[in-house]
Amino acid sequence: MRNNKQLSISKLKQDVAANLRRSARTKYLPHISAIGTYEHTSKEISILNENQKSNLSTLGTRMASGLSSGMQSISSNLQGLGGMLVEAGASPANVSALLNQMGSQLQGGAGSIAGQLNTEGQKIVDAFRTDTRNIWAGSVMALQPLFMGGSIVALNRLADLNEQLMANSANARQQAIIYSTDQIYWQVVSLKHKKKLAEGYLDLVKKLDSDVQKMIAEGVATRSEGLSVSVKVSEAEMSVQKVSDGLTLSRMLLCQQIGLPTNEPIVLVDEERDNLQAVAIVPQKDVQQAVERRPELKMLETAVDMSRQATNILKAGNLPQVALMGGYTVSNPNVLNGFEKKFGGLWNVGVLVRVPLWNWGDVAYKVRASKGATAIANLELEEAREKIELQVNQSSFHADEANKRLAMAENSIKRAEENLRTANLGFSEGVISPTVVMEAQTAWLQAQSQKIDAQIDVLLSIVDLQKAQGLLSAEK
Repeated sequence: MRNNKQLSISKLKQDVAANLRRSARTKYLPHISAIGTYEHTSKEISILNENQKSNLSTLGTRMASGLSSGMQSISSNLQGLGGMLVEAGASPANVSALLNQMGSQLQGGAGSIAGQLNTEGQKIVDAFRTDTRNIWAGSVMALQPLFMGGSIVALNRLADLNEQLMANSANARQQAIIYSTDQIYWQVVSLKHKKKLAEGYLDLVKKLDSDVQKMIAEGVATRSEGLSVSVKVSEAEMSVQKVSDGLTLSRMLLCQQIGLPTNEPIVLVDEERDNLQAVAIVPQKDVQQAVERRPELKMLETAVDMSRQATNILKAGNLPQVALMGGYTVSNPNVLNGFEKKFGGLWNVGVLVRVPLWNWGDVAYKVRASKGATAIANLELEEAREKIELQVNQSSFHADEANKRLAMAENSIKRAEENLRTANLGFSEGVISPTVVMEAQTAWLQAQSQKIDAQIDVLLSIVDLQKAQGLLSAEK
């Protein structure tokens, strides 16, 4: 379990699911973000148009031109006043000097007023200049969801289900690894026992070959019988070599499966055990337990729930969404106190409401598709339940059949051993040919091999039944 790469991947997937669940929890909390911008434009925003700017800049000049007609009337009146003064006895030179002085003062006063008005008008134009070619702005915003149509609740439920799915997936992966390890383990044990059997058979045929060679030397057996026995010896030696190679490869496969170096010399507990069928106890068949414990069914049930939550998320697309928002915004230039070329900011708070009105049935189509996926998941779940029930019954039947085959194999061994004993006795008495002895030895070999296969089949059927009922675990 510690060395298996697939289990490590499953654990990492569980960590990913846990972090996704934690991420989903944050959707309930306010989110704060900061935004900063800089913008350069080719032209600045102008509040005053060109005519308004021109009129304000020449305000005094235009007023002076309007006063010129009035100044001419005043000048005529002054001339009339001068004539009256001359008639009254005043000196014409003095009256003329007085009139010229008054006219000059009037003209100078009008010019001064025009200049001042022009200056003030230009100040107004400059004050209304925005100079927005370079704009700096920034804001800090907080958004607190109040009602999102149930999408946040469904998203969190979906994250919880995803975490459960990864946990069940890891459990299923663990059971699959235990199952495959058990298969390889008992394959090694089987080959070890068959190697012993092959070596025992080789000893038998070698002894027979030695006896036949002695009989040939004494003239009581033919050379043909000796050659037949020699062929059996060669076949037995090849069988020993073949089973030895298979055992070596199986040990290497087991080492790779459990995370050891492939050339690691390992010895299994059950290699030297004679009574293999006593190693494990056949569990009782329990379909209900299988339905409750099988991680594959739990994964399918979780998939159904996840599909329902996905439907709820889609339904939220047709519901109103409400959020509380607030923040602080600054800009340069700012218009908080006229147009100023410095940073100025203000606080803001508000409520955001989004109400979907029309989307051409997009959300409705997606909801229908999601409900269809949920129906498919339900059907797959029901089918899986039926298959697991069938698998439990098949595994139980297989275990019963394996026990029956083992009983038959043990009876066959008794007959084969008795047949071999009788053949050896007859051969030693000289009343049975070597061919009959070889046939008895071959029958004994087959019976012993069938017993080993039956014992391993019993053990594997127990593993199958445990897997079918979801009972495989690292603590078994």
